[in-house]
Amino acid sequence: MKYTFYPQGTCSSQIDFDIDQEGILRDVQFTGGCHGNLQGISVLVRGMRADEVIGKLQGIRCGYKNTSCPDQLATALRAALQQNPEK
Repeated sequence: MKYTFYPQGTCSSQIDFDIDQEGILRDVQFTGGCHGNLQGISVLVRGMRADEVIGKLQGIRCGYKNTSCPDQLATALRAALQQNPEK
């Protein structure tokens, strides 16, 4: 299922991602932010279970901010899994 999330407190303005029926992350695309870093994160998390990605990325901070693009991806995935708890 495809999702769109609008991060708060980061340079990226949108995260689009797809989670398949088994809870595997199939695609992640960030709009805005540090293109190279976010492209790298997108490639690294592709094929991982969404709950595993959450465990690895939640709580990461960017400089003085209380969040980061990876942390916001974890937030987005948590919200998606709550919408569809069977994943």
